[in-house]
Formats: sequence, C-alpha cells, structure tokens
Amino acid sequence: MRHQLEPAYVLHARPYRESSLILEVFSRQHGRVGLVARGARGAKSRWKSVLQPFRPLLLSWTQRGEMGTLTGADQVASPPALAGEALFCGIYVNELLYRFLQRSDPHAGLFDDYRRLLGELAATDAPQPALRLFELRLLEAAGFALPLDCEYDSEEAIVAGRHYLVSPETGAVRREAGSEGDAELVSGEALLALRTGVIDSAHQRELKYLMRRLIRYHLGGRPLKSQSLFAGS
Repeated sequence: MRHQLEPAYVLHARPYRESSLILEVFSRQHGRVGLVARGARGAKSRWKSVLQPFRPLLLSWTQRGEMGTLTGADQVASPPALAGEALFCGIYVNELLYRFLQRSDPHAGLFDDYRRLLGELAATDAPQPALRLFELRLLEAAGFALPLDCEYDSEEAIVAGRHYLVSPETGAVRREAGSEGDAELVSGEALLALRTGVIDSAHQRELKYLMRRLIRYHLGGRPLKSQSLFAGS
C-alpha cells in the first residue's frame, strides 16, 4: 500500500543499522505510524535535515506490515521557533503522543490541535494553559475523557466555591477542604476553567498536578522521560 504526501510530524527517531532511522510519526490521516528511513543518516541523504521534530512535513511511504518504508519527505513550512520552556513542552507533548496513541489509529482533529499547539507554544511566554488543554484533548482522543460538567455520584453540576476529588476512572466527586486526600482536591473554578478553555494563572498549578496525576494513572505509573528533563511541563 502506498501513501502519498501525507501531512505529518516526526515524534521520535532512533538509529537503525549503519545509516538509517526508525521513525515514529504522527500523520493526519493514519495516526501514529512507524517508518524505516533508509540511509537517512548518511552524509549525502536528502532527508538528513528534514526528519526533525516539529517540522511540518509531507511524507510518502509504502507499507506491507506494521512498519512502513519512507519514500519521500518534504518540509512544507518553517518550523515554529521553540526555545526554553516552549521547547521542553514540545518534547513533552511528542512523548505523550508517542505513548498514548496506538499505531494506525487516525486522529485528524488531534493532529490539527497539535499543529495549533506548536504555534501557540512559539508565540507565548506562558505555555501552560495551552498545554493543559492539549493534555485534555489527548486523553479524550485516547478514550479517557473526563466529564467536567457534573459530579460523578450525584450528577449535580460542577460549581465554583466547591472542591472535588477527580478519579481517573469516574470523574469528579465533591469533597470538603481539609478531608482525606486534601492535597489532590481541585477547585470547582479550576475544573470549569478547564472545561471552558479559559485558564488563568490562579488555576494553573492545581490543573498541572491534576493532569499529571491522570496521565500517570493512564500510563500505568510509568514515568515520562521528558519530565525528568524539565519540571515545568
């Protein structure tokens, strides 16, 4: 099967044999795809400077089994200028996509979210709100959506002024501040901000720890390498 000029980004690359690469790419129409890029590390390879993270690419490949073989790679626009915190956030997001998404499971909407996120990371000095919203969309795409409009046990609406314990399996349950598990409580204001997508500085810390806890749970407790590089994601 041949795939031609598919919009995609490189998530991860590792050396293969003497001069090749094994790539994990995120494509718009086919989701995460594993590809062998033969000779890509060679001194004369036309792909050597192209197959890099965050570069918007059009990729072509052939596929007969689980792994495909890259046949073409063209950069179609300048990559976002990621540096400092924004760069580490981008590395973190690439690892999340690599860890959460199954191969050959299309997520065109999430691909578009990812492309927008890279632009937002490059354009702002405060990347955390955009990062939290992308984490939420990724969990939804992976089948781990959180109901953020009502309590799990009573189906009452989430309201400001209350506190909630958010279970990865069920959702938000109301708790009184000072009760058991107080350190994991999230304010109703923060949950409403996450739902509406309008996150201000007052809610960033508790939402960061909420999303970290949910992500850690759904990854089976396995650590993310990128978080050891940068504690701010």
